Amino acid sequence: MKGSTHLAIGAAIGTAAALFFPFQPEHAALYLSVSTFSALAADLDGTSLLNGKLGQVSRWLRGSGLWIGLLLVFANSYLYVTEDRFYPSFAAISVTILLLGLVTSQGTIRNALVSLIGIGLLYAGWQTHQTWLLELGAFVAWVPWLKHRGMTHTVWALVLWGQIGWELQYQLKIDGIMATAIAGYASHLLADSLTPQGVKCFYPLIKKSIKLIPR
Repeated sequence: MKGSTHLAIGAAIGTAAALFFPFQPEHAALYLSVSTFSALAADLDGTSLLNGKLGQVSRWLRGSGLWIGLLLVFANSYLYVTEDRFYPSFAAISVTILLLGLVTSQGTIRNALVSLIGIGLLYAGWQTHQTWLLELGAFVAWVPWLKHRGMTHTVWALVLWGQIGWELQYQLKIDGIMATAIAGYASHLLADSLTPQGVKCFYPLIKKSIKLIPR
């Protein structure tokens, strides 16, 4: 499935969440960030297929996402150092934008950068006692080196992603974060199951691909 399709579905889920749950501008931005990244997160594995399929959208995301994400992460770090305060919502949005830029890239350098960010998230989670950051960091550091459409495209990964969403929701005390994260990630698996290749949802227990399209 094209990356632009995953992105559009994720954005629609985030918009629906912002309208369904009590609206606040900060919450709406968070729902949209969580849903769009969740809809693309499964493609952090292996050589990303998004680079060739997103076209101009990919180039815009890669350039804008990387620089804006880096600036936001730097700003969040600066606030933590100078004010000795951690802003979970700001951190979640910053990291999401940065990773959105990386998820549309490909190659060994890209994988190494993603893993380094994952290690950074692990360290930040340890320093700030944020369980969701620890879990997200472990996921981000590990999955770039996996085979594409492997473990990240399974129900096990979906459960893990739901756990990360639950921890983030618990930290922020904002309803709907976990549901939005699960819906975004599940939409990726569902969309890919509509392609001829399908997805191995129960890999490695069952290696047969699930395809929801007629042969």
